[in-house]
Amino acid sequence: MIEIDGSVKSGSGTLLRYGITLATLLAEELHMWNIRAGRDKPGLRHQHRQSVLACRDMSQGVVEGADVGSMEIRYKPGRKIKGGHYKWDIGTGGSTTMLAMTLLPLACFVGEPSTFNISGGLFQDFAPSVYHMKYVLFPTLRRMRIKADLELKRPGYAEQGGGIIKVSVEPVGGKIKPIELVSCGEVREIQGIAICSHLEQAKVSDRMAKECHRILRQEGYNAKIEAIYDTSANHEGAALAIWAKTEACLFGSDRAGKKGRRAESIGSYVANNFIQDVKSGAAVDRFLADQLIIYAALAEGVTEYVIPRMTDHVEANLWLIEHILGSSGARAEAIGNRIKIKGIGYSHR
Repeated sequence: MIEIDGSVKSGSGTLLRYGITLATLLAEELHMWNIRAGRDKPGLRHQHRQSVLACRDMSQGVVEGADVGSMEIRYKPGRKIKGGHYKWDIGTGGSTTMLAMTLLPLACFVGEPSTFNISGGLFQDFAPSVYHMKYVLFPTLRRMRIKADLELKRPGYAEQGGGIIKVSVEPVGGKIKPIELVSCGEVREIQGIAICSHLEQAKVSDRMAKECHRILRQEGYNAKIEAIYDTSANHEGAALAIWAKTEACLFGSDRAGKKGRRAESIGSYVANNFIQDVKSGAAVDRFLADQLIIYAALAEGVTEYVIPRMTDHVEANLWLIEHILGSSGARAEAIGNRIKIKGIGYSHR
């Protein structure tokens, strides 16, 4: 049985999400307590609960304690993970992308393609943007033999949600390849999307894009940012995301809107974070830095990449893969900003 004290390292939901994912892949029982003990609202939130239930659904497993607010769960995955078509509704503005990231490793190792239709929030703080997932994470994972795509069906924002995404995943059909990203080279192209819903009168999308473009221009970068004015969302909201192709890798930066957060401050934040990551000498952005860890741990061989800086999420994920996969040969080390991970060569069971 896998035992995890959820208060270790960051004490965040990442330990739960990837803990439940790895337990499902290994077909091992999981007991986790002190879930999200380091957060202002500890215990399972709606998106975390749905992640647990979705893994249960895909493996025909059994779970105890999967209630909102619960600090402890016991999970027994089924023996076989099934692909196919699934539909989940988080029921709040909880992150659809975080749920998708919990399930993506499972869909890599099934016998058929998978599609996930997920309802909830698409843009919020402390969660991956749908645009970063589509234009940065998924193309990077393709280099590791993982084929996934994302379609935004309807925008939705925290706290109300109501957004819909469709994630499609092809089975790897073998083992994940390791990746090496140690130098990014020159930035060749920057694109982006500034989206808002029911805020056209205030020209929010144009203002976000204009300020982001202005700051990037000062650093010698020319960005093409599309301004979108949506009317399909259930409520008002806004978000800005940019992504860049360099000679060797992809970078992204994004920011969700929030009541009282000016469009110009969002544009400035996104541009400055992008500039900061690129100038750090890293070969991945601050989001990919922790997102790639689970795939590297499952890959066959050694993955190595340079991150902008060490974060709580990176530390937590590195600890988690050694805690769960160490007995299978996984090794992880961080020397300065260089991450090196020896994977276990996991294959479809």
